[in-house]
Amino acid sequence: MKQIAFVLLVIVFFSCKQEDKFVSRDISSIEFNHLLEDSLLNVRAVEIDEKGVLSFTASNGDIGGNSFYSSGEQIEVRSKVKNDSLIPNFRSLAIPNNQIGFALGIGSPAQLFKIDIESIKLVYQENHPKAFYDSMDFWNDEEGIAIGDSTDGCLSVIITRDGGNTWNKLLCEDLPKGTENEGAFAASDTNIAIVGDKTWVATTAGRVYYSPDKGKTWDVFETPIVKEKETEGIYSIDFYDELNGFAIGGDYTKPDDNAANKIRTSDGGKTWELVAQNKNPNYRSCVQYIPNRKGKELIAIGFKGIDYSNDSGTTWKHLSDEGFYTIRFLNDSVAYAAGAGRISKLTFRE
Repeated sequence: MKQIAFVLLVIVFFSCKQEDKFVSRDISSIEFNHLLEDSLLNVRAVEIDEKGVLSFTASNGDIGGNSFYSSGEQIEVRSKVKNDSLIPNFRSLAIPNNQIGFALGIGSPAQLFKIDIESIKLVYQENHPKAFYDSMDFWNDEEGIAIGDSTDGCLSVIITRDGGNTWNKLLCEDLPKGTENEGAFAASDTNIAIVGDKTWVATTAGRVYYSPDKGKTWDVFETPIVKEKETEGIYSIDFYDELNGFAIGGDYTKPDDNAANKIRTSDGGKTWELVAQNKNPNYRSCVQYIPNRKGKELIAIGFKGIDYSNDSGTTWKHLSDEGFYTIRFLNDSVAYAAGAGRISKLTFRE
């Protein structure tokens, strides 16, 4: 019995030590390093791969990043995409592995390009007059998803199962029935959240579509976010793990409003609660969990500034008036943000 008691004490001791490794912090400032500045630049999609390489796409067909450089502090436009005299307005980007990326433009015809070091190839085109794709992500190297506005009574969802070489659009009968004019906001390429095989998609109607099996079956959940007008709804969604998620939005035409624009779930998206009601942050186009912070820390970003929470979104601190559209984290202290006219490295300080 003494030996059993001793073993239990050891287990408890080391369990406590593991918990002690997480130290609460309070970020108070941001150091900005503007890596690329161009008044014609308009970037709403950035990605950082597992090697820390930054890539971006822009509204004028630009594709760029730092994968041709040894230093992550230097980025530039590498090529401009033009297909049949059309210059895509890129709002979605995915980098499923270190060699291959995908860029997707808004508007009709919807065009999706596969990108590698040697070539840029059109792999999907949709000519529906209402085609408008908003966001893209991958579950793994072979399987990916892109979502767009409703065309024939349901959300537009295209999926690849062969590494992006071919994409197929889901039939409306395989999706929940859409609401009138339901779509997504192509504001920051963060309308899709993926954890393992699980997928969440946020819409303009303030609803969250959910698939447990990489897009094979779907359900849809209502949320209390503001959604009465066509400019209102969920602009961005992120999940820290399979249960804990956060979404933000509002109305970009009324960027100072903060009523019913922040919601949180702790049951995998089945139910959502309003948080920080009638308190800042106001309208934001992108929200992201800071990695390795136990789901406690979030950054919300938009053209009116940057805000931070260290209590899972219950309260927020305004860190900066610097405006951006989207952000991705390299680690728990460094992120890259993009917006109108620039791409910047952000270092968060206590």
